[in-house]
Amino acid sequence: MPQVPQSPVPLLDAVNISKAFAGVQALDDVSLALRAGEVHALMGENGAGKSTLMRVLAGLHSPDTGEIRLHGRRVAIRSPHEAMRLGIAMIHQELMPIPDLTVAENVTLGREPASRLLGRIDRRAQREEAGRLLGLLGADVPLRRRMRDLSVAQMQTVEIAKALGCNARIVIMDEPTAAISGHEVEALFRVIDTLRRQGAAIVYITHRMDEVFRVAQTVTVLRDGRHVATRPAGELDEERLIGLMVGRELKPMFAASVEDKESEKGRRRQQPPPATTRPDDAAEVEPVPLAVRGLGRAGAFHDVSFEVRRGEVLGLAGLMGAGRTEVAEALFGLKPAHCGAILVRGKPVRIRRPADAMRCGIGMVTEDRKGYGLVPTLSVRQNITLASLRACCAGPVVRHRREAAAATAGIRRFHIRTATDRQPVGQLSGGNQQKVVIARTLMAEPNIVILDEPTRGIDVGAKREVYGIIARLAREGKAVILISSELPEVLALSDRLLVMRQGRVAAELDPSGTSQEEVLKHAMPA
Repeated sequence: MPQVPQSPVPLLDAVNISKAFAGVQALDDVSLALRAGEVHALMGENGAGKSTLMRVLAGLHSPDTGEIRLHGRRVAIRSPHEAMRLGIAMIHQELMPIPDLTVAENVTLGREPASRLLGRIDRRAQREEAGRLLGLLGADVPLRRRMRDLSVAQMQTVEIAKALGCNARIVIMDEPTAAISGHEVEALFRVIDTLRRQGAAIVYITHRMDEVFRVAQTVTVLRDGRHVATRPAGELDEERLIGLMVGRELKPMFAASVEDKESEKGRRRQQPPPATTRPDDAAEVEPVPLAVRGLGRAGAFHDVSFEVRRGEVLGLAGLMGAGRTEVAEALFGLKPAHCGAILVRGKPVRIRRPADAMRCGIGMVTEDRKGYGLVPTLSVRQNITLASLRACCAGPVVRHRREAAAATAGIRRFHIRTATDRQPVGQLSGGNQQKVVIARTLMAEPNIVILDEPTRGIDVGAKREVYGIIARLAREGKAVILISSELPEVLALSDRLLVMRQGRVAAELDPSGTSQEEVLKHAMPA
C-alpha cells in the first residue's frame, strides 16, 4: 500500500486518559496517537476499555483525567456534535439509529441538504446523497424504508454510510463488520483504503484477527483498562497478538468444541433414530424437539422446512437479507410467520409472541441485544433473572436473596465482568452485555435454543467460552439452532448446515465435508 507522508505531530493524541464508572476503572492512564494515512487497530478483550476510550474521543464521555490534542493543540470534546465539528466520526458497536426516520434521513442526519425554499430539506438531494454513500458499500437498502423495519445487518450498513458522509479526518470504527456479510465487508475495506490514501486516520476495533492483519499498519493493545503495547502490525502474528490481549495461553479456537461435537455424534449413532412427525408413522420413538413445515412471512422468507434433533446443532448460513434472522424471529414470536406450521415434540404450536415460545421450551439469544435482548437501565441482576423471575418468587413476592443468588451464578458461569450485580447493564462493555443475554436465556432451561450471532462483538477468549457452551448444550440433549455470519465458526460447530438464499433454503450440507466456497456458492443470489 502507498504510504501517506507522516507528520512528526500526530493527527490526534490522547494523553494519559483515565475514566471510571460506578467505582470501576474503565481506563487507567491510557495514551493513543493517531497519524494521518494510518489504520490503527485497537485490540483487547471485552472490558479492556476500547469502546470507552473511543467514546471519550467521540464526545460521549468526558475523561476524568488526561487530555486530547488535535494537530498538537489541546481540545475539549464535550459532545458528539463537537467531535463532528472537529472532524471525528464514529461507527458505534451498539447501533444508534433513529428508528422512525427513513434510511435516507438517518444517513444524512445533521447534514441535510437545504432546498431553495427557506427552512426546507431537499428530499431528492437527500436520497441521492444517501444512495451514493450506500453505493460505496455495495449495499442495496431501500432509501424510503424506516430504520425500525431493517435487519441489524442493514442498520449496521446505514451507520457506516452515515459516518462516511461526514468527511471526517478521524474515523473510529467499532466492530464495523460484526453484522454485515462478506460482500459488504469487501466494499468497506475498499473504502477504508481510500480514506487512508486521502490522509484520514482510522481507528479499527474488531475481534476478527484476519481483519487486523489485512487493514492495519499499527496495533495498540489494552488490557483491564491499561495500555499494554503499541506495535507495527508487521511485527505481530495472531498468536502474539492474542497473548498480548489475554495475558495467558489459550487453546486452539474450536478444539474443545469440535471434540465435544464428534463425541456427541458418536453417542447418537448408538441410539435409535428419532421419529418423524408424520401422523402416519406408526413406530414413533421420540418426536424431534422442533420441526418447521412450509413456514413463510411475506417479504421475508418462503416455504422454509427443517427439523432440529435432540443434541444437534443445526447451523443457518447465508448472506445479509437471506432470511436467517427472520426465521428465528418467527420461531420465537418476535415477528410471527404468516403461514406454515411449527411443531414442538410432534405437536403443532401457535407462536405469536415470545411468551408463547418460552412456554414451548424455546429460548433465543437475539442478534440485536440492544433492541430485544436487554433493558439498559435495569441492573445486571434484573436482566439475568428477567425471563425466569417466577423462579425467584414466593407467590407474588420477589425473594431478593434468591434472585441475587441466581444472578451471581450466571455472572460466575459466564465470567461477566461487572462491579456488582446491581450495576446498570448499559454500563457494561458490549461483550459482557452479550454474556448477560446468554445467561438470561439459559437460566430458563429451554429445550430448544436459538443463537443468532451469539459471538458478535465479543473477544477471542469469550468466543471460546461460548463455543464451549454450545457444545455443552448439545451434550445435554438440547436442540440448538446456530446462526452465524462467520463461516469458519458455523462450519466447525454445526452437525448439519442449512444455507439460505433470498428467503428460501437453498441447500443442506454436511459441515465436515464442505468448504466455505461451497457454502458461498449456494448463498449467492441466482
